[in-house]
Amino acid sequence: MSEDPMAKRPVPTMRDIAAAAGVSQSTVSRVLSGVPTAVPIAPATRQRVLRTARELGYRPNPLARGLRGAATNLIGAVVRDFSDPFFAGVIEALVTESMAHGYNVVLGHVPGRMGDEAVSLTTVLETRHTDAVVLLGDMQEHPQLLADLRDSIVPVVALWPGTSPREFPTVDADDRAGIQAALSHLVSLGHERIAFVNAELPNEYRAREEAYLGFMRDRFGAVPPGYAQRSPSTLAGGDAALRRLMDRPDPPTAVAASTDVVATGVLHAAHSLGVTVPDRLSVVGFDDILIAAHTVPALTTIRMPISEIVGYAVTQAVRLAREPAGAQRRPALEIFKPALIVRDSTAPLAPN
Repeated sequence: MSEDPMAKRPVPTMRDIAAAAGVSQSTVSRVLSGVPTAVPIAPATRQRVLRTARELGYRPNPLARGLRGAATNLIGAVVRDFSDPFFAGVIEALVTESMAHGYNVVLGHVPGRMGDEAVSLTTVLETRHTDAVVLLGDMQEHPQLLADLRDSIVPVVALWPGTSPREFPTVDADDRAGIQAALSHLVSLGHERIAFVNAELPNEYRAREEAYLGFMRDRFGAVPPGYAQRSPSTLAGGDAALRRLMDRPDPPTAVAASTDVVATGVLHAAHSLGVTVPDRLSVVGFDDILIAAHTVPALTTIRMPISEIVGYAVTQAVRLAREPAGAQRRPALEIFKPALIVRDSTAPLAPN
């Protein structure tokens, strides 16, 4: 009877490699772990073990390695919100950057409105199986998770922490500089009646809204009544916010939004209302997510330097993971500046 090619082959072990290579199992373990040894292993023996491991199709078990205290070459990523298109782009960049360093990524999700018992570190991510943990987003709603990470020997790097306490090495963007760049662009086009739609984020993170309010007061002395709108961080939220603004007796000639998702909702409402963009209304978003370049018209926005932020964070995580156990890891903050990307949704103020 011929052998079924689809039959599942047994997973080779270190014992199998040792038998096939004619060496002890301890020698195989030392070669495959890559750790320095007191007794040197002959180069020919090392090559024979590696060649045999490849021929047998051996793959190390990262969980077993983690239990033994060896490096697993895994980075744990704890994500606040999988549904946010911004974090989808961040995760993609994180995986790409981690692989460039020889690491894979394990994802853990901590959705809002869940009790701490549901998001404790032991149920979200077993840190003993990862070499480092990267936090993506504001985790202030999950104090038990933060406490577990704080007490862990595994290094942690936080990205876009929002209102979370600065307890770990942290990487963030200069939101104030981004909003100022967006508003300065609109002012350079002749706009003064500039409204703002702030997406409601966890823990009332309002740095971008505060930057708008400060800019308008410094430049024009005050914010027109009703021009600072708040909405859910959704397309429908941006749509509804613009409808409220256009119902005003003095509707804005330009709108800045705190996220591209909300700005896309603004564009949709403008089209439905017959308010042409950018002839009658200029619109600016924030983040430069994938859809921003493909809206109609293409969205002028503030580009979040995701690649640079993630690259820096992964480099720090890998560096910290390679430090001796128990090494002191002080909180630190690295800030990256966003950039204005001008597309078709903004134009000079039309004459009356």
